[in-house]
Amino acid sequence: MSICPKNKSSKSRRDKRRANWKMSAPNLVKCSKCGALMMPHRVCKACGSYNKKEIISVD
Repeated sequence: MSICPKNKSSKSRRDKRRANWKMSAPNLVKCSKCGALMMPHRVCKACGSYNKKEIISVD
């Protein structure tokens, strides 16, 4: 069994394969305490709370 490719893949064929690999926009949710946009399952940077409990104190 050979690891080497049998035939050369053209640039267009190679690039068609890579066309679906792209970054997606980050999913944002509203904070349950202050309403600021934040990433899900993380401490809110605006108020320092997670799941309506204060985790860190924000000045």
